[in-house]
Amino acid sequence: MVEADNSATHDETVLEMAKLGVLFGHTKSKTHPRMRPYIGATKNEVELFDPEATLPKAIEAMRAIVEKGGTILAVGTVPSAREAVETFATHFRFPFVTGRWLGGTLTNFNIIAGRVKRLLEMKEQQTAGGFAKYTKKEQLKHTEEIGKMARMFRGLESFNRLPAMLFVVDAQTHAIAIAEAKKLKIPVVAVVDTDDDPRAVDYPIFANDHAKSSIEWVTGRLTEALKPSAQAAVQSTI
Repeated sequence: MVEADNSATHDETVLEMAKLGVLFGHTKSKTHPRMRPYIGATKNEVELFDPEATLPKAIEAMRAIVEKGGTILAVGTVPSAREAVETFATHFRFPFVTGRWLGGTLTNFNIIAGRVKRLLEMKEQQTAGGFAKYTKKEQLKHTEEIGKMARMFRGLESFNRLPAMLFVVDAQTHAIAIAEAKKLKIPVVAVVDTDDDPRAVDYPIFANDHAKSSIEWVTGRLTEALKPSAQAAVQSTI
């Protein structure tokens, strides 16, 4: 999992990962059989990841998508992942989901995109004073509708095309999202813990998927790694 880093030695990076809980999985009794090759040790019945794992492969795949101008849909609905996922996504202006995953977000894309478009149109109409022609009761109804849709589609305002890749924190929790991506042949990068089946995703990132500090470490690394690719993509369009 440790990528070459000029700012810190290999040992320092591993120590940082250990301190932030990145390497700590679940108890041994919960370990998925397919995860055993990626376990480096066990301490007090808790499985520890081998720090040499697949973050570089995930970064390579994501870089390829970004350099081509593709969009990555970032998903993290568990409380410990929401802030980190949103920060990562907004840095690159990617769409994101940190609330409830709406079934059909990918497989019924046209319907979801249509509703998001409706939300944006209503917001624009409200800002321009277009609601003034309605009665107070009707204005209140429209305002409540905007509020409800805004909560439902938060993070998807720029979701005007299918993503080239899905990035997920906690593969088990987001099995439905991953299944939708698989159905549409959209590659999946996911933070995978010791109780997950790594075969469920195309590019697993082996790390603790429930500790906020671990998730922030992973998304921080991805952000730094993707910055040059994002800048190159922007330059290619100028």
